[in-house]
Amino acid sequence: MARAELNQTFTKLIGKVGLEGRGTRVRPRPHDLRHAFAVHTLLDWYRAGEDIDRRMPLLSTFLGHTDPASTYWYLEAVPELLELIGRRLEQLPGVLS
Repeated sequence: MARAELNQTFTKLIGKVGLEGRGTRVRPRPHDLRHAFAVHTLLDWYRAGEDIDRRMPLLSTFLGHTDPASTYWYLEAVPELLELIGRRLEQLPGVLS
């Protein structure tokens, strides 16, 4: 499906379920689903004690990124993830002292 067709179909579906919001920038966008998937995946991995560096190439592949560095942006962009990272760093001896 071409990007324009995807956006048009997504906009119609959003309208049908009543999520059109107060303007074109307020309504959900297809990219919001992608962002939510990435963030929820990372949160689940952190909570499960997974090695994020080892798993990041998998998430990058799912998102279509050619380089995991592009995917690491999600770690910086979400307060819940930053809080989990901070707590994990506090548990490492000598890291934050």
